[in-house]
Amino acid sequence: MSNTGLGQMNTGFGALAPYPFEKLSALLGSVTPPDDLDAIPLSIGEPKHAPPQFVLDAYAEHLREGVARYPTISGLQALRETCADWVSRRFDVTLDADTMVQPVNGTREALFAAAQAFVRAGTNQSVMLPNPFYQIYEGAALMAGASLVYLPAVAEHNFLPVLDDITDAQWARTRIFYICSPVNPCGTVASMAYLQRLIALAHQHDFLIMADECYIELYRDEPPVSILNACLAAGYDNFDRVLAFHSLSKRSNLPGLRSGFVAGDPALIANFLRYRTYHGCSMSLAVQHASIAAWSDDTHVVENRALYNEKFDSVTPLLADVMSVSMPPAAFYLWPQTGTDDVRFCRELYASTNVTCVPGSYLSRDIDGRNPGAGYIRISLVADVEHTLEAARRIATFARTYGAR
Repeated sequence: MSNTGLGQMNTGFGALAPYPFEKLSALLGSVTPPDDLDAIPLSIGEPKHAPPQFVLDAYAEHLREGVARYPTISGLQALRETCADWVSRRFDVTLDADTMVQPVNGTREALFAAAQAFVRAGTNQSVMLPNPFYQIYEGAALMAGASLVYLPAVAEHNFLPVLDDITDAQWARTRIFYICSPVNPCGTVASMAYLQRLIALAHQHDFLIMADECYIELYRDEPPVSILNACLAAGYDNFDRVLAFHSLSKRSNLPGLRSGFVAGDPALIANFLRYRTYHGCSMSLAVQHASIAAWSDDTHVVENRALYNEKFDSVTPLLADVMSVSMPPAAFYLWPQTGTDDVRFCRELYASTNVTCVPGSYLSRDIDGRNPGAGYIRISLVADVEHTLEAARRIATFARTYGAR
């Protein structure tokens, strides 16, 4: 096949790293796990709990309408109002549904598109992201033509970037700061004080905050605050320079629905809508009606959260006997230290137990000779309770013989 013309493509292509699950597939491709043990994948953060039936019913009811009409980019008024109502119930934050809410096809699509919409091409702007991180932040920045600033997110600082370690010169070049709270991959949560400090820096240095809050409904005890709460506490009732990204994938076990919304600064929302009008990423009407049903109900979310908490209560003590791990305050991940090479650990774990986890170094980048994810693995507690507990037993048995602690 000819490569003619590839040199004229977006220069970001050349810098895109293989996606973590591509690397994991290559790592495990030559391994044959035990055929007497069922495969238990705990690598991808894809919820396996049953989706709510009433949401499926709403989708089916509107399926014919959904394929027969072009949906608007801005989405149904009823959907925007439902999203605003949920924000009011969950965070005690009032949003104007017409100017502060934009339905999107899941947070992944929107987090990527935001960089394309808001980075000024050819200006040598930078995008800051935590390290480890959700890989979409990196790809979005590269394809938008921005330079990248990787901020170490390590245990001694709650796995969040240390804001005071960033220089004024670095801030001056920053266009977007991606933050994820609850944090992927470890489930820690940014405090109100941390978020207010970040907002103050955004106003001081004129950059935008893209707050990925897709795990915010999965928590153990205290509900995490939203960056929207922090805006109000800091006196910014117009959410200046801030967008928060929310999704039904984790909250409602609907990853295939590809439905979420973005909320915040109305000027950013207006420009994001304009970008998306040309990008052509409207949400099917059937998906919108299903989303209205999902965002309108909180009971299924409480039940979903209880299932995750049951798994955390059962699994964490098992693994804590053989690995350095603690129960996180939110999300559905465990982030244990293996005490050894994380890539080798995951490969040999799969070979011995047919359980799949992700090496922490695959979720991070080597910066100045250090990869902050090295030595960790990410375990996604997404399978049902029975299979998750079985996987934990296998991991614990393997870790004992492997000598990990």
